[in-house]
Amino acid sequence: QVQLVESGGGLVQTGGSLTLSCTASGRTFSISVMGWFRQAPGKEREFVAAIASTGRRTFYADSVKGRFTISRDNVRNTVYLQMYSLKAEDTAVYYCAAGALMRVSASQYDYWGQGTQVTVSL
Repeated sequence: QVQLVESGGGLVQTGGSLTLSCTASGRTFSISVMGWFRQAPGKEREFVAAIASTGRRTFYADSVKGRFTISRDNVRNTVYLQMYSLKAEDTAVYYCAAGALMRVSASQYDYWGQGTQVTVSL
């Protein structure tokens, strides 16, 4: 089993920045791809970004491309999501996920964190 714990959420003003962290523990050797998803009230969980095991390959949702950066530190088993130029529509619970393949579908990820709230005020 793999456990994922997110941190770094909070309240930020429009245009501000925030960095989320997700630390993995347990059978971390089974993890290849790390990803971030988000879910706003009344909406489905949506893909945000993903990063391959080496960190060289990343993929972003169009809605965050150019504003968010995903990175990982394999020594610390931690993945980061740096968020810049935040908008009100970025408000959501952000979830860290881990899986074997880089996919945009949440069903393709095997492990999930508990989520961290990000609120962007106008």
